[in-house]
Amino acid sequence: MSEVYRNILPIEYPGIPSAGVYYFTTRSGLRYEVRFGRFQDNIFHANIVFGVVDDVFEGEEYTTTNRGEVYQVMNTIVEIIKHYMQEHPKVNIFEFSAIGRECEEEENTENARMILYKRFLPRIFEYGWDFKIKGNFAFVTKK
Repeated sequence: MSEVYRNILPIEYPGIPSAGVYYFTTRSGLRYEVRFGRFQDNIFHANIVFGVVDDVFEGEEYTTTNRGEVYQVMNTIVEIIKHYMQEHPKVNIFEFSAIGRECEEEENTENARMILYKRFLPRIFEYGWDFKIKGNFAFVTKK
């Protein structure tokens, strides 16, 4: 495995597995949250939301940033999602969206974040999963 994919930051796991909220802090001091939400009409369907939760970005929740730590951040998110999948093996649908920057408003085309996320999807969902990506929305289902 490439050195780029080995660098994982320390993870703060939820005290209760069903809580589905994880945290980690980058070396530059940015605090990230990774949150899993379950759908009321299908508890085996989870929405993944992640981003910076520091006040540095004027209260804009789930901002993502690039301070040269993109691989550490993405590797850590991969580990968190894999951990969540181990804790919740019956979840068979995951979805998330790549919130774009202001200059990337087009919903039907992939933004730079989705292109990055697509690179990591096979590392998270290694086999037995189908990916559907439409614009900045990813829908992953178990085969």
